[in-house]
Amino acid sequence: MSVCPKSAIDIVKDEYEGIYVPKVKSEACDDCGLCLRVCPGHRVDFEELNLGIFDTQPENVLMGNYITCYIGHATNHSVRYNSASGGLVTALLIFALEEGIIDGALVTRMNQHKPLEPQVFVARNKGEIISASGSKYCPVPLNIGLKKILNEKGKFAIVGLPCHIHGVRKLEMVNKKLQDKIALRLGLFCSNCVTFLGTEYFLRRWGIKKVEVKKLNYRSKGWPGKIVVLLKDGKEKIIPRGTTEESLLRRILFSSSFHFDFTPQRCLLCCDQTCELSDISYGDPWLPELLEKEKIGKSLVIARSKTGEEILKKARARGKIELVEISSNKLLQAQNWSFKRNFNSRLLALKSLGKPIPNYTSKSRESRRIDRMDILFYLPSYFSSKRYLWHFLYANAIIRQVLLIVFNMLRSRLD
Repeated sequence: MSVCPKSAIDIVKDEYEGIYVPKVKSEACDDCGLCLRVCPGHRVDFEELNLGIFDTQPENVLMGNYITCYIGHATNHSVRYNSASGGLVTALLIFALEEGIIDGALVTRMNQHKPLEPQVFVARNKGEIISASGSKYCPVPLNIGLKKILNEKGKFAIVGLPCHIHGVRKLEMVNKKLQDKIALRLGLFCSNCVTFLGTEYFLRRWGIKKVEVKKLNYRSKGWPGKIVVLLKDGKEKIIPRGTTEESLLRRILFSSSFHFDFTPQRCLLCCDQTCELSDISYGDPWLPELLEKEKIGKSLVIARSKTGEEILKKARARGKIELVEISSNKLLQAQNWSFKRNFNSRLLALKSLGKPIPNYTSKSRESRRIDRMDILFYLPSYFSSKRYLWHFLYANAIIRQVLLIVFNMLRSRLD
């Protein structure tokens, strides 16, 4: 949408599927092909991009190129407590803005008038940056904001998921103007997105109508966070971790193993969990010792570029953030990598059925074997994408657990 010279593409919400889709105005399109050149869903040449950005190929296929790994948090208690995991992204954006490193940041907040939908905007002051803190477990069309950046003066930061940053980096390769305007690319770890239907289903199970919601915070009030729903009648519902309701949403929002309810099928084909093409990547530190005692919030941090490493050191020197360097092995212990390790098998399994798949040029993983059992990963995604099948989801969860046991037994025999 941002790159089309004829403004022939709109990004619209598909109410039935619960995702955003491109809508092309055929009468305006002149088939220049620029949209496909920069589309991250179509093709990503990781070898070319890594050489262009970092001047080398990564040694670790799970982490990507990196300089230093850290665990850290914002020093401002309010920012740290009210962000998803330590407030480092918010603190670093505020620091970069105050230091004149950037003039604004392309970020996402929940829409005030449509509280269950995101709003992409350019934040230009501390208050606006803080308004965008916290996780948004729904589809976000971040790159529509690139059009605004291209048309305005100044330097900008971008905060996005791996797919967003893939598109940004591809566009930078064909548009030097954008490359000169982006001073900092902050990437968020991601295993999968959640369709709007996921939130709708959760609210329905909780007895809340969408029209009753004034504000929804998916993760708030410390770490790992509580689900907070503010209703239009002024009532606030807080769901702490460990409750039945929270477990339901966690299963939907933090899908793992065989539970990919409300996951867009395209997400199941993603090969990038740690936002490998960003300047700095951030994620939750799911380490046993932190889960036992951490209540306010910390983040895993991967400094990938010299630009990223330098701004982290400057912010730490000014007392805006705290960082403790950790080994790459420690970082690898803090995340579940099974989704990323098995992506190539899922890719090949879908291809064997004649389905279209993205072209990740030179992006290889540990297994190149076609494992048709990986097709089962698509069943939860399919069932949850149809509202008329939602009443099967609970029974389907039990069936999937049985299938998972069989699945693992068969896989171990094949191995």
